[in-house]
Amino acid sequence: MNQDYLDPKYSEGMPKLADASFAIDFLLSVKTGIRYYSIALTETASPELRKALYRQMEQAIDLHQELSELMISKGWLYPNDVEKQIELDLKSIDMALAIAKMELFPNDTDRLGTFATPNK
Repeated sequence: MNQDYLDPKYSEGMPKLADASFAIDFLLSVKTGIRYYSIALTETASPELRKALYRQMEQAIDLHQELSELMISKGWLYPNDVEKQIELDLKSIDMALAIAKMELFPNDTDRLGTFATPNK
């Protein structure tokens, strides 16, 4: 990975990586919500509240399905192919480690001469 993160030419492909990352984070949040709805359903005594929670849980399940289908179509998730999913996860881990090793705050941030600047 190139260390010159200030140069725009090295950001190629980042939007796609960011989209995949946001989607998996959203999917995990939806799964967590479904889990909490199911727990709340078992602890609720009010029939009206139980119906409301059940409707919301069904909507969350539908959202999970839509999001999963989107991720599968984009190649961000392989629920039926463990080998491909492991390969994708390892690639994501390598990218995360490479980003973590980047020097985000270099000592020399002088970009003079990199871009066309008027003479002073």
